[in-house]
Amino acid sequence: MSDKIQKLFGSPLVVINVGTRRMGDALVKQGVTVAQVDWKPLAGGDKKMQDILSMLGGS
Repeated sequence: MSDKIQKLFGSPLVVINVGTRRMGDALVKQGVTVAQVDWKPLAGGDKKMQDILSMLGGS
């Protein structure tokens, strides 16, 4: 294994959580460092609205 890979696996784990906050909280309880990202899909996931915004240059 290369030195870079060994160094990576020897480093502390940091998780970027794009899921629910509950999922991140469960990891924190296990001692994992978590960066919570509050992300929502464009237009709340509404495909028709996404298409309209795309036509208007919104994405």
